[in-house]
Amino acid sequence: MSRFAHPVARGINNVTGFALGPYQTAVIRIGFAGTWLFFLLRELPHRHEMYGPDGPWNWDMAQQLIANNGAFTALMWSDGHLWFEIVYAMGILSSVLLLLGWHTRAMSVLFMIGVLSLQNRSIFMGDGGDNVIHLMSTYLVFTRCGQVWSLDARRAARAREGAQDPVGPGGKVGAGGPVGAVGPVLWWVLGLGLSVVTFMGELTGGWLLLFWGLWLVHGFWWAVGRRAPESELRKLLDVVANLAHNAGLMVIMVEACLIYATAGWYKIQGSRWQDGTAVYYPLNLDYFSPWPALSELLSSHGIMVLLVTYGTVAVQVAFPFTLFNRRVKNVLLVAMIVEHSVIAIILGLPFFSLAMIAADAVFLPTSFLRRLGRWAARARDWAARAREGAVSRLPLARRGDVPEQRVEAVEAGEQGRTQGEEPTPPAHVGFTP
Repeated sequence: MSRFAHPVARGINNVTGFALGPYQTAVIRIGFAGTWLFFLLRELPHRHEMYGPDGPWNWDMAQQLIANNGAFTALMWSDGHLWFEIVYAMGILSSVLLLLGWHTRAMSVLFMIGVLSLQNRSIFMGDGGDNVIHLMSTYLVFTRCGQVWSLDARRAARAREGAQDPVGPGGKVGAGGPVGAVGPVLWWVLGLGLSVVTFMGELTGGWLLLFWGLWLVHGFWWAVGRRAPESELRKLLDVVANLAHNAGLMVIMVEACLIYATAGWYKIQGSRWQDGTAVYYPLNLDYFSPWPALSELLSSHGIMVLLVTYGTVAVQVAFPFTLFNRRVKNVLLVAMIVEHSVIAIILGLPFFSLAMIAADAVFLPTSFLRRLGRWAARARDWAARAREGAVSRLPLARRGDVPEQRVEAVEAGEQGRTQGEEPTPPAHVGFTP
């Protein structure tokens, strides 16, 4: 009994004491926010025809459908052009800020609102990639996706460094120390907006409870962390947050497995997939042929078409079962990422492929992601050193365009090199592993 109790206790401690998969959740945060951002920017000239007042799926038709299915979209609050532009701009801004990891708790909610508002306004505009973003934007709200590789993580690291200093820069106690005013101001602004929408009667039922519940929970979290950071109540809130995060991460993983399993098993039932010719047909459709010569070259080789058709089915059906073997899982993961990259180029479906690659990223090994973070940090440091080197080579007459502190730092580094000393490397910011 004791041998059984020990692993169970350790498992419970891991689930409640830690927010698991910090690098995986950071990758999917960056992946889905970046995919949706690039999509919105690419469709910026066509936004009115796709989701706005000039679209074939007009406002009255959308209102009738939403009255039946109860879907959420802020674009149903008004049919004006100005309101549409505000919602579209909010979708772009929230994507950028979530990508950077700036106040991720609030930005994940705004990101979800932007995704649901646009997609539910014109549901026939989407494809499989849009459906994945639709689901994942909801799940991300319940995860602590800003633990690493975010501005939130950098701010928390600076606060910890400041807490070790009795007096921080400028004579303020605890260096990075006091909680900034941006978070409370953002909370009050969002609360005011939510109050206006509620008063106008635009939110009802479950959506009303969800948004007000999230707003109250975030405010309560901040108040407890501000007034009693070491209390038992704060520890209890951490446990609840870890449970919600781990449950959300599990749902994301299960969802990715279901996507591949259902796609694979449905393909098995199709006659074209059974005889190995299914891939041939999309290669010969104009809609899926951005590179006609390349599509014709691939479709002209029967053996290649057969292998790709059967290989796609095999990988999709087998992937959920390979999660129990790390090495096989990693091999199939690489195969699926390569497959989606090929689909993006050959069939002209870049956003579908980016969405699926972002979903696949939840299964990437932590060691690989940490190594990826170190590579990104080295690349950033290399770029910073290259820029400092360029500044040092500028004529003195042109150094007035460069901040004085940067010129002094570069000159100090050059002096250290002449004396046989290595200059101190720049501090890591941004992508901190």
